[in-house]
Amino acid sequence: MFKRCLVLGGKGFIGSHLVNAILSTGMPVRVFDRAEAESLIAPALSSQVEMIEGDFEDAASVAAALEGCDICFHLISTTLPKSSNDAPGYDLQSNALSTINLLEQAHKTGLKKIIFLSSGGTVYGTSNYIPINESHPTDPLCSYGITKLTIEKYLELYRSLYGIDYTVLRVSNPYGEGQRLSANQGVVAVFLGRALNNEKITIWGDGSVVRDYIYIGDVICSLMAVMNYSGNEHIFNIGSGIPLTLLELLATVESVVGKKLMLEYMPTRSLDVPINVLDVTRAKQELNWMPKVSLSDGLLRMKSWAIR
Repeated sequence: MFKRCLVLGGKGFIGSHLVNAILSTGMPVRVFDRAEAESLIAPALSSQVEMIEGDFEDAASVAAALEGCDICFHLISTTLPKSSNDAPGYDLQSNALSTINLLEQAHKTGLKKIIFLSSGGTVYGTSNYIPINESHPTDPLCSYGITKLTIEKYLELYRSLYGIDYTVLRVSNPYGEGQRLSANQGVVAVFLGRALNNEKITIWGDGSVVRDYIYIGDVICSLMAVMNYSGNEHIFNIGSGIPLTLLELLATVESVVGKKLMLEYMPTRSLDVPINVLDVTRAKQELNWMPKVSLSDGLLRMKSWAIR
């Protein structure tokens, strides 16, 4: 059993849900995040969290955050899939190189395990078959996916060199309460936010693009499940496993909000692969995990949170 947990990026959408879940187990939690980042951690639980604010690119700050921790959740990403190709050098430096520094510090401080949130939607690239399992070729079409994959490879290197255990979760498209409705990432949140505000929704392509959407509660259950996993697998797909076109997603959003959506169609983007649906069989078998919340139920919960 681990004694103290570090959550890198713990103020954010996924991180705050994770911190709340870890605290419910009684384990001490330390959060590392930027000072200017808005904290989504439940106010009633904030006093139980040890907060360290700093820049992930600053080695001294990362070293201080790691001190005394034996497990680390790495949720930090400084870029987005659609903008990462605009500055691949920054993507590499701020994410991959900073993670290598994290691994160096982890080796020095005696960290036992790192759990890394990768990207099931970008590391595989164009699919050769559906659903995509963990053995599928990895040929990302954006810098974001390449950087995520690079970090995965370095995690394996440091495991083989220094025995630092790790688990990679290749998550599909998470959505849920706490996700910013006005942001540029997270198509479910963007669609729901625009629908609630009677704003036009932009669709890139004809709406036939197929994706896999997973509710935040199911993502958190997978993160908690790997904390004490000691099997032979190091990489797990985490998704709903259910293919859904953008038009089908929009129809569900329309049903949940109860009004007609205003749509605007734009040309297809080169970074958008036609179909991405994850095979989550390995996670079901090894972690005894499976997604439980349907898209409609998840959207209803998200809507209730948004209009509270």
